[in-house]
Amino acid sequence: MSNNYFDYIIVGGGIVGLATAYKLQLKFPDKSIAVLEKEEALGKHQTGRNSGVMHSGIYYKPGSFKALNCKNGHHQLIKFAKENNIKHDVCGKIIVATDESELPLLEMIYQRGVENGTEGISFLNQQEIKEREPFIEGIKAIHVPTAGIIDFVQVCKKFGELIHQINPKSKLITSCEVVKTNSDFAEKEVITTTEIFKTNTIIFCGGLQSDRLAAIDNLNLNIQIVGFRGDYFELTKEAEHKIKHLVYPVPDPNFPFLGVHFTRMVDDSIECGPNAVFSFKREGYNRTSFSLKDTYQALTFSGTWKLFFNHWKKGLGEYHRAFSKMAFVKALQKLMPSITVNEVKSARAGVRAQAVDAKGNLIDDFKIYKHNGNVHVLNAPSPAATACLAIADEIVKEIVTLKN
Repeated sequence: MSNNYFDYIIVGGGIVGLATAYKLQLKFPDKSIAVLEKEEALGKHQTGRNSGVMHSGIYYKPGSFKALNCKNGHHQLIKFAKENNIKHDVCGKIIVATDESELPLLEMIYQRGVENGTEGISFLNQQEIKEREPFIEGIKAIHVPTAGIIDFVQVCKKFGELIHQINPKSKLITSCEVVKTNSDFAEKEVITTTEIFKTNTIIFCGGLQSDRLAAIDNLNLNIQIVGFRGDYFELTKEAEHKIKHLVYPVPDPNFPFLGVHFTRMVDDSIECGPNAVFSFKREGYNRTSFSLKDTYQALTFSGTWKLFFNHWKKGLGEYHRAFSKMAFVKALQKLMPSITVNEVKSARAGVRAQAVDAKGNLIDDFKIYKHNGNVHVLNAPSPAATACLAIADEIVKEIVTLKN
């Protein structure tokens, strides 16, 4: 067998791809696996640029792929972190209503949590909110004790180490971009910028590039990935004492985004954000980032324009916050009226891969397809990082059915 043959090839070195490689290696320890990552390091995009939150599963529609896999994945992730000394903290969070009009939505979220089996949730009154977060102003909140924080890039690195320990023939290959695949032969070809690999099965976990990877595998889709950039601010050292745990607003039910929130990170810094604006570059992390290819593809897709038309008012508000620090702080002041412009500073940004259909609908659930004897993860936004090990279990099941 040639040196460039692997029993399984996984395209994408983010947390879903690496969790899948890890679970696949546990299932088939004698099989060789290659993870191909186009960047020079693992977790450079969504994995390393999200809020680092381990979600509890309270928000998601009962019975959905998100709801089922988030809770399962959450338990698996915490167990994995404890066993492998990965820095994490199950610090809990509160979801805060600041206005009477938000109470019905808060109640709906609570009922979803009950149906999803989210452990330990309870309502907090105004005084109890203050006892937990003295600088937060709210009339009612949900306390979610199982939510926490973790370093997802560290998790990725540990997956990589364990894969190689189980089977030294398996490899993580970075700076290796997949440009074409050929599934017409008994041994499939994966053509990259560095060499041609051969395999029996390809698993595509390409995140922001997932629809394009589907296209090179000749999978016709009625959805497209549209990037939404999220800008973060962080509290200054002098203001970090104002947040103890995780604090979220009541989210807009029409969007799969959770609103501008406060997150205590594993290094004890406090992030604020993110917003959610259309990104003119899928992997563009500055407010002025632009790619002609990405913009053309997004704006020639009818679903993008329908999305804009249906939610133009929301979009304008998000853009205003993206370019105005004062507007961003005003959104934070809804939860923390005492916060000032001088207490926040610009931080990093991330881009979320969101699948949109031709009617302009945001695809809310995870989407996994089988095609040509391969597996494609087409939509895996939040809470995919939390749910990565459970999603990996689902993918391994699909691969087993392909073999039978």
